[in-house]
Amino acid sequence: MPINITMPALSPTMEEGNLSKWLVKEGDKVSPGDVIAEIETDKATMEVEAVDEGTVAKLVVPAGTEGVKVNALIAILAAEGEDAGAAAKGGGDAAPAKVEAPKAEAAKAEAPKAEAPKADAPKAGPAAAAPKTEAAPAANGHAGGERTFASPLARRLAKDAGVDVSSVTGTGPHGRVVKADVDAAIAGGGAKTAPAAKAAPAAAPAAPATTAASAPKAMSDDQVLKLFEPGSYELVPHDNMRKTIARRLVEAKSTIPHFYLTLDCELDALLALRTQLNAAAPMKKTDKGEAPAYKLSVNDMVIKAMAMALKAVPDANASWTESAMVKHKHVDVGVAVSIPGGLITPIIRKADEKTLSVISNEIKDLASRARSRKLKPEEYQGGTTAVSNLGMFGIKDFAAVINPPHATILAVGAGEQRAVVKNGEIKVATVMSVTLSTDHRAVDGALGAELLVAFKRLIENPMGMLV
Repeated sequence: MPINITMPALSPTMEEGNLSKWLVKEGDKVSPGDVIAEIETDKATMEVEAVDEGTVAKLVVPAGTEGVKVNALIAILAAEGEDAGAAAKGGGDAAPAKVEAPKAEAAKAEAPKAEAPKADAPKAGPAAAAPKTEAAPAANGHAGGERTFASPLARRLAKDAGVDVSSVTGTGPHGRVVKADVDAAIAGGGAKTAPAAKAAPAAAPAAPATTAASAPKAMSDDQVLKLFEPGSYELVPHDNMRKTIARRLVEAKSTIPHFYLTLDCELDALLALRTQLNAAAPMKKTDKGEAPAYKLSVNDMVIKAMAMALKAVPDANASWTESAMVKHKHVDVGVAVSIPGGLITPIIRKADEKTLSVISNEIKDLASRARSRKLKPEEYQGGTTAVSNLGMFGIKDFAAVINPPHATILAVGAGEQRAVVKNGEIKVATVMSVTLSTDHRAVDGALGAELLVAFKRLIENPMGMLV
């Protein structure tokens, strides 16, 4: 019996991925544990291993395919003793929907539209003849009931312009309707959707329509592009990382009630201690000769201070859920790392229990592998808080967006010399502004202030991080 290989979910939040490379070809024999493909997720490129033994009968999804949905069919294995040709045909017939999923996103978008008229027809039958007329174009304008494949952008533009997308001739791959086809139809003034057909979908969601009308509506792609002079820009498609960042930021800002607290911390004692610790670092042998066993940065000490502050204020080391407050037993600190196309937050696990030198070396390793997209999901998922440092760019202060399921994130600005008043006299001190963003459902103002004061105490008395 053919064995179907589907797109694996490489992380709990993964919905789709790019099949960047096949490491096997049709006719190859594979065993459990053999690496067969490389999958690019929104954060990393990961290897996929075979689970079953057999012969590769068919590679359904070609290398380089983007946006392959989780659980979509990507390859077929022939079991031991089974004819590969027969397996390829049998497996393909067994899961046609999964084969289509990565190649035509429109199939998914069309499914509810194709089914809707079937549900409406029985209801409209006894009432009047008019609803029956609406059912005629329900199959996207095709008399035989065939679905029209169109890109999401083309479908949206057609809907906004009142154009029946099924009447537009597609020039994309396999006859798919693309934006240029809809633009041409609009310019020609043809292929307008019948008023009855357009009214039918609107009648179904009558209740939410009122809510949607009162909510702000985002501009469509076409509306945005019309604001710019043609030829004055180029379109760069979003990759999976940018899509995920956008989705999670919208989720964070629309569902988490952010509350912000800012404090100034003096760094002179911390900088002096850092200099002493780096000077005392033992030498170790490397491929390039001898080098210090560690080299601490201010950010390493900030991570440690944040972890110890959360340990001292355990009620702030929490995550919000609708049913209960999640009180964490360990402090796992996510560290924002900028990589090409976006950012990622690798996690320093149990940072409160680790020495400064261990934190320093661990974050350097994680950041290096993050930039080459070699992190494992468990190295960047989860965590109980996060630190985002823009001080190296000279940014004085800013407010960071909380990364769910965290309830806090610390935004760190640049250390700079400022005039401060000490014992009635003006002195010069190196000062760093930090802003704590809190999820007010889990960490309210007073608790957040207690946490930030504990952090400031450790930064200004850094010897406390060594004991």
